[in-house]
Amino acid sequence: MARTWENWMNYRTALYAALLMGANAVFGSSALADTASLEALREGSLTKLMFHGDPKPVSEAVFTDEAGGEVSLADYRGKVVVLNFWATWCAPCRHEMPMLDALQAEFGGDDFAVVTVATGRNKPMAVEKFFDEVGVTNLPKLYDPKKALAAEMGVMGLPVTVLLDRNGNEVARMMGDADWSSESAKAIVAAMIAEPAS
Repeated sequence: MARTWENWMNYRTALYAALLMGANAVFGSSALADTASLEALREGSLTKLMFHGDPKPVSEAVFTDEAGGEVSLADYRGKVVVLNFWATWCAPCRHEMPMLDALQAEFGGDDFAVVTVATGRNKPMAVEKFFDEVGVTNLPKLYDPKKALAAEMGVMGLPVTVLLDRNGNEVARMMGDADWSSESAKAIVAAMIAEPAS
């Protein structure tokens, strides 16, 4: 049977996940072995993603949802999270956001979420317009107007993306935009989803 591009991508993602599982079987489940396995999956723009040797706790600062309700990162525990800090004026964010939207469309659910937090002064109408212009339909509209979350998370510029494990700890961070719809990004997400919470 002829292999389509979609089948090839699925095959490669499964292959990466299988390699990761094999590495865990050989090296055990220590943070160092897991980190090395995940680092091996980075390609292209994802090579900027820096994994930590040990998971780091995250901020408990409150931010808000579209309706003005309070949200915290603790609300996402149990899921693997791609946490993205962005703003409507940020050109790299405009380039990256549709790819984050595609990642959420493919993996979003009980095990995974892309959490996009508009940092600083981002009016709801401007966020709505931004999402409409770049074709985003799967991502949440979350706000950190006083930069409380961003400050406690050490976000100095935008965009910044942080990976959180199921325990709600930071395991990796990247400054700048990336192709989150890439084979590499999907392989990293699939591998993290395959890891149970400790």
